[in-house]
Amino acid sequence: MTARISRPAKSATQSGSARAKAWLLEYAPAARSIEPLMGWTSSTDTSSQVKLWFATREEAVAYAEREGIAYRVEEPKPTTRRVMAYSDNFKTTRIGQWTH
Repeated sequence: MTARISRPAKSATQSGSARAKAWLLEYAPAARSIEPLMGWTSSTDTSSQVKLWFATREEAVAYAEREGIAYRVEEPKPTTRRVMAYSDNFKTTRIGQWTH
């Protein structure tokens, strides 16, 4: 079973970057079975529920190597910010109408 080491992006409802700097080690999901009567999915593999947080990428890699876990590292995508002021909504050169 392989593990994925990544730095997850913050959710859309977050404004801060509290957990955006931590690295996450999580196992790849194993095969799941579908219960025929109700259609519920189940799995006997509980390690897919384990999520381990680390302060740095090196700590996560060192843990995976020490425990003999096969892993792959996914580098985070660079974040781009579009700096815009509130007054830009009312510029005369704005393309399109500003409405509520």
